[in-house]
Amino acid sequence: MELITVTQNNNISSLPDSTKQSSQDSHTLSEKRKFKQNPFIEANTKDVSLSCLKEECIIPVFAKDNERTIAHQEFIEITQDCVSSVFNNQQIDKPEIRVSHQIKGRISDAIHKSANELLDTEVTQYFERMAFMVRIPSITETINGNPLSLMVGGVRAYNHENLYSKKTYEKFKFFIGFQNMVCCNMCISSDGFVSEMRVGGYDELQAKIMETIQGYEAESHLKAMRELTQQSITEHQFAQLIGKARLYNYLPKEQRKELPQMDFADRQMNTIAKDYYEDKSFCKDENGNINLWNVYNLFTSANKSSYIDAFLDRTVNAFDFTNGLAQTLNGDSKYFWFLN
Repeated sequence: MELITVTQNNNISSLPDSTKQSSQDSHTLSEKRKFKQNPFIEANTKDVSLSCLKEECIIPVFAKDNERTIAHQEFIEITQDCVSSVFNNQQIDKPEIRVSHQIKGRISDAIHKSANELLDTEVTQYFERMAFMVRIPSITETINGNPLSLMVGGVRAYNHENLYSKKTYEKFKFFIGFQNMVCCNMCISSDGFVSEMRVGGYDELQAKIMETIQGYEAESHLKAMRELTQQSITEHQFAQLIGKARLYNYLPKEQRKELPQMDFADRQMNTIAKDYYEDKSFCKDENGNINLWNVYNLFTSANKSSYIDAFLDRTVNAFDFTNGLAQTLNGDSKYFWFLN
């Protein structure tokens, strides 16, 4: 489908012709293809509904002036409004919401009760960290046989705010990209990601979300991902990559500064190594070679074990890093250390 714009003078590009199909055709396609909807992030998180955030959670405040924060549900609803405005002719799914780090409290009437005596009505809660995504399944593209669906979403982590002080700018992370429907891996480039969206209120948050959506170059992102299917590394090079990635965090600081950024830790690299052999969709071929599209998906799959506040940064790093490997195979020496 063509990306529908809010105004006639914005920078959002239209998708290739292969992506332009009617909402009815897309609905038929989605009926034919039944994918297991695994969570887009798993580590230490649980699924909640928007109504749960509205009805069962309190809203944190800045302690010194009692000014309230922008609540998780407001962030989600602002994003939904923006998506509905930009993609007003498209099919839009309900948000998928994951939360972690529950913060508990109690009302004053229950001050003298022990924890096991508290009634549900006497307990308060909010979640320190929240991630969500909204899928637009009527806008799709296929890469290497994998259907990708356009999506938007964000992360809010109160641990990045100083809630013990007075109200100031609040921080959000926002993204637009694609989701691989085979594995629910998120494909995000740096052009579709704002790592720290600092806003003073509701209207400013809405304006910056709109700006990010309109500035996203979907066609360029798809082209870069498609090019990953055309290049492969050998089993030896993959083994070098895994070993060097595990050495990376222990290098002297000066040496590490000279190398490209690698955000993945040993836990994720162990998963990537295992899935090189065992993943049904993205493992090596019979000769031990693996194309960079599959390498990229091994990285994004392993990233599901990250905590919410580090998840998006690693997702973008996976794309940048895999693209860097592709450039190295084309003669650029910047990422050569990881393959040599």
